[in-house]
Amino acid sequence: MSEVFRIDVNGSTHTVEADPKTPLLYILRNDLALNGPKFGCGLGECGACSVLIDERAVRACTIPLLAVGSRRVTTLEGLGDEGNLHPVQQAFIDAAAAQCGYCLNGMIIATVALLKRNPTPGEADIREELRHNLCRCGTHIEILAAVRRAAGLSQAAEQRKTGRRAAIVEGAAGTLERQQ
Repeated sequence: MSEVFRIDVNGSTHTVEADPKTPLLYILRNDLALNGPKFGCGLGECGACSVLIDERAVRACTIPLLAVGSRRVTTLEGLGDEGNLHPVQQAFIDAAAAQCGYCLNGMIIATVALLKRNPTPGEADIREELRHNLCRCGTHIEILAAVRRAAGLSQAAEQRKTGRRAAIVEGAAGTLERQQ
């Protein structure tokens, strides 16, 4: 029996009509035409379908639409765009971490979630985070290099953002002093 759901995906609210038990992956791909999350195993084992729900990596093939509720869903497409890639996306490109590319959605989503929790992960942290994401092509070395690179890029991006905020605050403080 179909119901109407409102879901927040990549910062936009979408209305979809579906059975409440429909996997989120099917809604993302079939109703919203988002192709970042891939159908891999359908069992939540390979990671190809990963998305962020409230900044936590989850397997969209095992999450029923009903369970999403009002939480924010972010797919690979919602991380950045062609002109402004997310630092993790750029790091994967720079490290040439793709062979067939089927696993990359899950690897990138897992990396984004890891770096949100731990901006400076060690090798063991990276391996632990990615161990449930399968790559059949064997680009593991490049993927690990990409995650290490992303950690550095993410730190640099955050420092630039923090620096811009500080400059704005300093500028505002200087303006106030001149006005007084």
